[in-house]
Amino acid sequence: MHGRVCVKQWLSYGADSNGSGVTILLELARLFQKLYSSSSTRPQYNLMFSLTGGGKYNFLGTKRWIEENLDHAESSLLHDSVAFVLCLDTVAKGDELYVHVSRPPKPDTPLHSFIQQLEEVVSFRFPWVKVGLVHKKINLVESTVAWEHERYSLRRILGFTLSHVEDPKAELRGSILDTMSQVDSRKLKRNGIIIAEALARYMYNLSDKGSPKDVQVFKGHLDFQDSRMSSLMSFLTSVPRAAQLLHKEPSQILLVNSLEHEFKSYLQQVHRHTFRQDKRDPDITFYDQMNQPIVMYRVKPAAFDLFLGGCITAYLGIAYYSIQLTTIFTRLT
Repeated sequence: MHGRVCVKQWLSYGADSNGSGVTILLELARLFQKLYSSSSTRPQYNLMFSLTGGGKYNFLGTKRWIEENLDHAESSLLHDSVAFVLCLDTVAKGDELYVHVSRPPKPDTPLHSFIQQLEEVVSFRFPWVKVGLVHKKINLVESTVAWEHERYSLRRILGFTLSHVEDPKAELRGSILDTMSQVDSRKLKRNGIIIAEALARYMYNLSDKGSPKDVQVFKGHLDFQDSRMSSLMSFLTSVPRAAQLLHKEPSQILLVNSLEHEFKSYLQQVHRHTFRQDKRDPDITFYDQMNQPIVMYRVKPAAFDLFLGGCITAYLGIAYYSIQLTTIFTRLT
């Protein structure tokens, strides 16, 4: 016996993981551009925004970008001038916000200061939200990393990830059920506000300047736009974002071009980096055809054949003796 099953590989849209992180990142770029556009509101820090592909493939895009910059002649700038790298992942649900780190932050460090700002924003504006610190050491034996910030930590660059997911192995991060219907737009906006306010408080050093703890930087014309965030999420989840099709499928090409255009609307310098696999030693093998049926055969065990053979033998034996008895009975009569 055999059966046939058709597996759909075009069902992975990644709304919460990680369309939510991309949406908040794009809103942060728009809002901080307004602050940087005026000399009176320009902070002393520079912001760099990064969108990388291959997140589900061991953060391959981030890995290649870091390697490219560290191999550059000015690679030391990546270590010396970066206060920290903030990674956003799965931030569209829940009333928890976990700070995932590879090492516990030491006092008087940028990361420790940012976490304090984050806790202050939450305590005064969203007290029902739980903020937790999750420390997970990087296992150098494993070939994969759990969070994107671990790619930076491996190269001694301070990084951390914000997520409402506590366990990096949670099914939500890789489920085909992670669609737009699972996104809570109100909580997505709330988390965006928390991140933006904490970042602004750190960059403007508002705590040391004696500013009120409940001060709001992003309000009025600097507020998060519900319609814009909803449109971004809808657009990001309109097509499955398969990494191997980003440069081939028209819908995927449109997505990448639109994201680049969005960055150019608010950022001064935008660069697109394209990485190709090393055919001699590839990190992972990609296949172009995604929509293919998979045929599966289910075979009965050997015991079933023995049982069936026994039944057939018994049937033939009964038929044989029945014929013999019928012949004998006919002769006697």
